Amino acid sequence: MNRPRRRFLHLAMGAAALQALSPFAQAQAYPARPVRIVVGAPAGSSPDMFARLIAQWLSERLGQPFVIENRPGAGGNIATEAVVRAAPDGYTLLLVSPPHAINATLYDKLNFNFIRDIAPVGGIVRTLNVMVINPSFPAKSVPEFIAYAKANPGKINMASAGIGSGPHLYGELFNMMTGAHMVHVPYRGGPPALTDLIAGQVQVMFIGSIEVVEHIKAGKLLALAVTTATRSEVLPNLPALGDFVQGYESSGWFGIGAPKNTPDEIIDTLNREINAALADPKVKARLADVGPTLAGSPAEFGKLIAEETYKWKKVIRAADIKAE
Repeated sequence: MNRPRRRFLHLAMGAAALQALSPFAQAQAYPARPVRIVVGAPAGSSPDMFARLIAQWLSERLGQPFVIENRPGAGGNIATEAVVRAAPDGYTLLLVSPPHAINATLYDKLNFNFIRDIAPVGGIVRTLNVMVINPSFPAKSVPEFIAYAKANPGKINMASAGIGSGPHLYGELFNMMTGAHMVHVPYRGGPPALTDLIAGQVQVMFIGSIEVVEHIKAGKLLALAVTTATRSEVLPNLPALGDFVQGYESSGWFGIGAPKNTPDEIIDTLNREINAALADPKVKARLADVGPTLAGSPAEFGKLIAEETYKWKKVIRAADIKAE
């Protein structure tokens, strides 16, 4: 074989080997440029804070900036669609939270199917909700509240952050499981709802503990229970709603997703680093007052999303809730 032909075959074999290794090489090089995490909520909100916590860790560990892009609106659907349409290359990620499970049923027409179009990467934390009432309310415990609600149907006003919001669904689940008939009063966000709850314009709300803990300490609100199946280490002095309403559970949860068809190697890299963050003492300390971490595999986070989607689908249809 002459020298030019030997050289050509050598180059051809090298090119073939490089092509075969290219996905692996790309994954090994990831990330080679800044990554954005799209958050369907405003800066300073709980989703934003969790996204920034993980973004800081990923930036330090992977050597490229992980930048938060806040795109609130339409219950998080604007942010989700932006990520669904992004290239599946690991450079556009999504902060995933309960609205994604709720919106799948709440909205009749979406330009995406969340479970189909977003690949789960990893969970971050499961947050604690509490059932809080105005201190002037006559009932002072969950059993007393249920008895009062049944004896006075339609006379208890339940505040929420809006139709189809987490607090709305948590309260409707309570209605379904107890036979209570609370009247839903939607607000444009949690702060105005809390203002009216403290003023006594509404009587009860199901909301994240981090949003009301200071009001509880100040005596402006009375916490009846944590909205979990069992007691929580975060608020150990409060009973669990599940102690009185068997099977009741509602909580917030947050994690990271990516466009479908994102390479497994990239998802595995991100999942490994997220789990490493959740095992870090400093990160654990920052989440200690929020709730249990959701360290685990992409498949485990995907299972949680699927279970929550099915759970809230039943509530939305039973209560005939329609998006605004």
